[in-house]
Amino acid sequence: MPGGRLTQQERQQIALGLADGLAYAEIGRRLDRPTSTVTREVMRNGGPTAYRPDLAHRATEGRARRRRPGGAAAVPAARADGRDAAAVRDYEEAFATVFMQSGLPRMTARVLAALYATDAGSLTAGELGERLQVSAGSISKAIAFLESQSLIRRERDDRRRERYIVDDELWYQSMIAAAKANEQMVEIARQGVAVLGPGTPAAARLENVARFMDFVSEGIVRAAEQAREILLTKPAEPEGAPDGE
Repeated sequence: MPGGRLTQQERQQIALGLADGLAYAEIGRRLDRPTSTVTREVMRNGGPTAYRPDLAHRATEGRARRRRPGGAAAVPAARADGRDAAAVRDYEEAFATVFMQSGLPRMTARVLAALYATDAGSLTAGELGERLQVSAGSISKAIAFLESQSLIRRERDDRRRERYIVDDELWYQSMIAAAKANEQMVEIARQGVAVLGPGTPAAARLENVARFMDFVSEGIVRAAEQAREILLTKPAEPEGAPDGE
């Protein structure tokens, strides 16, 4: 039933769809399920090449048992901001799945999604561990990777605790970092042209790679500069909100 937990038969259909090369959206349509449900199911159970429906079903049952101590149904803790705790948790999982599709490891993706889903855009290591129910070591590894990719930054709060932050500039900085990484590929490809000999098939292949990556890098930088202002746009005031004095 749409909205409920996936059945074993649905997982079999997902596996068949993957074998047929169907997109997640098409598999979702055939199951009458959101694309995000199918994407999350596949990515948390081995990815499109390693997905096994029986193993996925057993893993889901195991997670459900862990959430129900003593057989009682687990009730998400109430949130101070009044949001639906289960809906927020599911959204963060879906968001993390999208990050995983872009190449982030699962824990790293979960940390980044959790940070983006907070109003403040920042959490301490302890808050992340509590929110994600994982060890401090797992958080530390994820944070180190995210910092290396310019996806988060850190600062100390008034209690001298380190807080990990996502802000409006980080997407821009990440795009610029990606462009610089492409420039390294351009350089090493052109070194290969000189080593392998201009006019040879291998050199021609590498020169094409260099030209392609160079063009892409220029496009990334140009687009990031043009779109940077979008990241600084503040949300519009709701209609009917009182004017500031």
